[in-house]
Amino acid sequence: MKVLREGQCLRHDLYGIGIATGSNEERTTIDFYEHGRKTFVTQMLQAELVTEAPPRPPRARGVVARAAKAAKKRNGGAR
Repeated sequence: MKVLREGQCLRHDLYGIGIATGSNEERTTIDFYEHGRKTFVTQMLQAELVTEAPPRPPRARGVVARAAKAAKKRNGGAR
């Protein structure tokens, strides 16, 4: 695959839909909806360009905050 423009949408067989966040001759970084940010060797990247990006699925909010609060409570408030 060649160098991508920032914001281009791709579909990867393993990681699904993502948006290119950076690309040069050596590396391409894509922020995938379900799997987060991944960096690939540009020449080895196998993905299909998607003309229109589907909407990003909503992420669960508050899960990390609730887990941190529960851990703090279990530890008696100590850090």
